[in-house]
Amino acid sequence: MNMITDYTYEEYLEKIQSFHGHLAPGLIIGGFMVDLAMKNLPPGEFFDVICETGNCLPDAVQLLTPCTVGNGWLKIIDVGRFALSFYDKYSGKGVRVYIDRERLAAWPAIYEWFMKLKPKKEQDSSALFGQIKEAGSSILGMSPLLIKRDFLGKKSSGPVGPCPSCGEPYPLNQGGICGGCSGRLPYAEE
Repeated sequence: MNMITDYTYEEYLEKIQSFHGHLAPGLIIGGFMVDLAMKNLPPGEFFDVICETGNCLPDAVQLLTPCTVGNGWLKIIDVGRFALSFYDKYSGKGVRVYIDRERLAAWPAIYEWFMKLKPKKEQDSSALFGQIKEAGSSILGMSPLLIKRDFLGKKSSGPVGPCPSCGEPYPLNQGGICGGCSGRLPYAEE
């Protein structure tokens, strides 16, 4: 039976549907990635996760682990690769799991989808989902890693005070005015 952490494959698909709104191939594969990483960590360790993409993979982490963007245990460093790293939050030792392009050759529908060889509407979605279920973690690669020491630990936002421009509270270590007033937001208030 295909298990993804503590869930059957079908139970995991239900969780995806409920959380993500639809069945996304990347989120299904992400479940296998999370499962493989967790099976290769020492039991009982406190771990953090880095996702190398903001697409689908962070949702798999948040569905299957206690790591979320909100609690700071999940970080997204979007370098455009469909990969994640699980590591001990104190020692930095862990594993990186990624889609292995060479292993995808045995799964043409997954390869076609992942490499974006055809527009979505031209892809055979039943073949794609069938191959993902059958392939499971066989399309994944894994390697040990050690997170750089200066990346470990939770960074304090420091003291908070009112922005001299808008008056809203913000972390003072971000500069003389808040990020909103300094133009870092993609909108203008009317």
